[in-house]
Amino acid sequence: MKARILLVEDEDALRITLSDRLRGEGYTLDTAVDAEEGLKKVMTSPFDLLILDVMLPFRSGFDMCRDIRQAGMATPILFLTARNEVYDKVVGFTLGGDDYVTKPFEPAELMVRIDALLRRAPVQAGHAVHDIGSLHVDVARRQVTKAGESVSLSAREFHLLRFLIERSGRTITRGELLQEVWGYDSSSFSKTVDVHIYSLRKKLEEDPNYPALITTVKGVGYRFEGSRGL
Repeated sequence: MKARILLVEDEDALRITLSDRLRGEGYTLDTAVDAEEGLKKVMTSPFDLLILDVMLPFRSGFDMCRDIRQAGMATPILFLTARNEVYDKVVGFTLGGDDYVTKPFEPAELMVRIDALLRRAPVQAGHAVHDIGSLHVDVARRQVTKAGESVSLSAREFHLLRFLIERSGRTITRGELLQEVWGYDSSSFSKTVDVHIYSLRKKLEEDPNYPALITTVKGVGYRFEGSRGL
């Protein structure tokens, strides 16, 4: 089953062209013309990927991304924009975006970027909801709350958390995490795993310096402790 994508684009011609191409590739597509309409759809239906134009009327794609991440949703976000300044890209990534395509672009390039994002955040694991102590993880909505408060995770952080939760109690090596979550074969990227684990701990643990939820197995990797950690 192909992924569900929401395209938020106010330029009619581009929205129609991309819609035809995405549907032709087999994706289930919904569209919106501004951030307000897009947010309503995101908050009421699960999507596997969001494609946001940055220069939207009233509120920008950056604003929409911020609202989505503050709501605790980790759905991958790809920005479309005519702005190619490095500063704009930094802002987009800082707010929680996952990729950035500058207009004008070749549709084939966009398809490759979409495929890469969906591979990073696989969609095949159904609609499970995990309640672990005060932690609530809704897989379908890619939403995380702790003690009722939204937790802002990037798409990669969410995928990492979900991977660990679904293997609760089992020690996962850094190599396995690199392969399954990042798609990397080389162990030279193992520091990437440590950085993301540290980020998750800061957001989820009562005391990140003494983690009880995601523990380190020295010299091997990490283990999600489940309800024992909360």
